[in-house]
Amino acid sequence: MQYELRYQVIEPKRQTYQNVIDRFGDQPASRYLEATLDVEPRENFHYRPTWDQHRELYDADYTALKLTDPYSYTDPRQFYYTPYVTNRANLHDEFTKQMAYLEERELLAKLPTAWRTVLTTAILPLRHYESGAQMVSVGGARFAYGTSLEQCCTYAAFDRIGNAQMLSRVGIALGSGTGDLLQVAKREWLDSEHLQPLRRFTEEAMVTPDWAEGLVAVDLVDSLVYPVLYRELDEIALTSGAGAYSLFTQYLHTWFKDQRKWLDALIKAWAADEEHGAENREHLSRIVATWNPLAHEAATELARVVDHQLPDAGTVAALARTTAAAEQRWAQVTGGAA
Repeated sequence: MQYELRYQVIEPKRQTYQNVIDRFGDQPASRYLEATLDVEPRENFHYRPTWDQHRELYDADYTALKLTDPYSYTDPRQFYYTPYVTNRANLHDEFTKQMAYLEERELLAKLPTAWRTVLTTAILPLRHYESGAQMVSVGGARFAYGTSLEQCCTYAAFDRIGNAQMLSRVGIALGSGTGDLLQVAKREWLDSEHLQPLRRFTEEAMVTPDWAEGLVAVDLVDSLVYPVLYRELDEIALTSGAGAYSLFTQYLHTWFKDQRKWLDALIKAWAADEEHGAENREHLSRIVATWNPLAHEAATELARVVDHQLPDAGTVAALARTTAAAEQRWAQVTGGAA
């Protein structure tokens, strides 16, 4: 008996899920769109929050910044669970290799005294800032209206606690395998005068009722601190015998560039929204006017401490350049109102 094998192509009844078909028709769609569009419930809630009877469990009014259609915004990175986890696992592996290299050759222990002081008094305490920023992102993950927004906040929250853990690991390595320097960094965060503006900023951002305002406020600090401490100071480290500093800050610099991708796109979406754009630009201008002086004060105190230990670093001057660039960016977003 002979058998003849044949291929039979079975055409699918539809190319994608109904949530995508409702918007774009029946055509092949990315996994990101299938896992994102119109996933968050909008109706048929059983009860309103006992702590806020005027709003639904998922409600656009948890922020003054609104989108006519929350799904008009999508993550430029197209992150849903799998690509996000894969991307971050790769970054973590790279960081682990760099830390193993530093620890094997005791490069952190060989840092010049001034650089060790900078790490202890200015860099390691920032793990507490990252933890506070994580809570702000968690607020966005809970209260943002629309899956495309809340999942970006969720991933940012995971990233923030990861950043805090990275800094903790650097502190443990710098402390020869002990948590002694992390305790010192915590006391710096709680008591040192130069960190109190940033600590106050972080705590006030954490309790801001408007989740989007808290997110933008933290971004104002990020836009100053990350470029100055993890890019400008990194270049100084390479030429002043502190290559170890440059190695571990690569991760943080890379992460900040990735964070900018989705957050810049979201801010532009708010500002350009066809129905709420004008009001959104006014709100963004108010947020920048309220929080930017506090962010600048917090970053300036950090920069002064670094320059006190490393007079040739020019961190305050680098902060001035970064501030000018950030203000120009906001002026473009808000039409010159910020």
